[in-house]
Amino acid sequence: MKGDRVEIVVDAGDTTRTYEVVASRAGRRVETAVRRGVVEVSEVTRNGTVVRTARFMANRVLALVEQPVPREDSSETSGHSGRPLREDPET
Repeated sequence: MKGDRVEIVVDAGDTTRTYEVVASRAGRRVETAVRRGVVEVSEVTRNGTVVRTARFMANRVLALVEQPVPREDSSETSGHSGRPLREDPET
């Protein structure tokens, strides 16, 4: 979903660096994976094609913050009329 965002804080020796991977278009999402000592953050399209990837050594990563866009659950919105409910209905 557009707006998915992952922030990565990496130890760069005497300082830290912060990187950000954002889903730049509608329908894209950001996925993270840790494999063989490497943290991989990828922006992926709806059909699974990887658009871009950022790779970091796992022992240098200090923090990995995933900030997904709140998704609406279809079961919650199906019965919602769009109006707030009143405690005392007027007749």
